[in-house]
Amino acid sequence: MSPKKITHKKGKGFTDQERVAMKERVQELKSGKEDGESVVLAKIAAMREPDRALGKRLHAIITASAPALSPRLWYGMPAYAKDGKVVCFFQNAQKFKTRYATLGFSDRANLDDGAVWPVAFALKELTASDEARIGALVQKAVT
Repeated sequence: MSPKKITHKKGKGFTDQERVAMKERVQELKSGKEDGESVVLAKIAAMREPDRALGKRLHAIITASAPALSPRLWYGMPAYAKDGKVVCFFQNAQKFKTRYATLGFSDRANLDDGAVWPVAFALKELTASDEARIGALVQKAVT
C-alpha cells in the first residue's frame, strides 16, 4: 500500500472584523485590569447611529436592571460582568457588518428555560415593551 498524500484545504480564515475583535481582546487581557464604565461609554460614543443610540439605551437598561453587573469591554464590545465573568454583551451591527445589532448572553446568564432557550436577540430599534423585556431578561440572567 502506498502512503496517501495528505492535502490541506486552505480555508477562508478569519475576516478582517474578526481579526480586529481578537486583537481588541488581546489588548483587554494585556491591560491587566477590568475595563470600567467610562471605557464602555467611550466605545458606545464612538459607534455610528443607530448603533450608538441602541448602545446608550441598553447600557442604561442593563445598569438599572442589574446594578451588580460591572461594565467592561469584551472583544471590543460593551459587556456586563458578574464576578469578572461576562453575563451579557452588545454587538453593534457595524462590528461585523451585519444588518442588525445583537444583545447576547453568555452561558453565565441564568436564562435556562427547559431544554431550549434564546441567548441572543437581534435589535433594530427599542420600544418601551422591548426595553421592559430586556430589563426582565437581564434581571433573570443575574439571579
